[in-house]
Amino acid sequence: FLKMGNSFSNISAFQSLHIVMLGLDSAGKTTVLYRLKFNEFVNTVPTIGFNTEKIKLSNGTAKGISCHFWDVGGQEKLRPLWKSYSRCTDGIIYVVDSVDVDRLEEAKTELHKVTKFAENQGTPLLVIANKQDLPKSLPVADIEKQLALHELTPATTYHIQPACAIIGEGLHEGMDKLYEMIVKRRKSLKQKKKR
Repeated sequence: FLKMGNSFSNISAFQSLHIVMLGLDSAGKTTVLYRLKFNEFVNTVPTIGFNTEKIKLSNGTAKGISCHFWDVGGQEKLRPLWKSYSRCTDGIIYVVDSVDVDRLEEAKTELHKVTKFAENQGTPLLVIANKQDLPKSLPVADIEKQLALHELTPATTYHIQPACAIIGEGLHEGMDKLYEMIVKRRKSLKQKKKR
């Protein structure tokens, strides 16, 4: 455990992590972003283009880590931009509406496109199964199956996190998992360079 603590402090001395937030329109990306920033619910409007925020995480293992978030609009006409925003990013957050079952196939197609870009091979992925508080929300295991996460490239590590962005439930746990995956990836990339 001591070793792990050291690597965490090395990274906090590092610089801010670059994180891109993607997902179909109305999945709750901007709500997630502002819940992480202000720790309160902020009423949002559909994102045309992108929102960007620097946020110092306030909880869990990732506490104190500074992240530069890019929240990119999810409307169909904006999705071609995802490629340029996700290039060379430390982590990808993909937000899914757990209630909108009819659009899960579309969400899956877009997610698989993004993770297949050469620059994104192996980029840690956090899938936020948002709106878990709503009565008709699909269980996380079903969402994982419908998004075919097991079919992602073997280099892609992922975690699926049940969440409710409005009250913030699950978001800090998800960020901790993403942070751990980023640290692990950096370590293995460093070791590869040494060889």
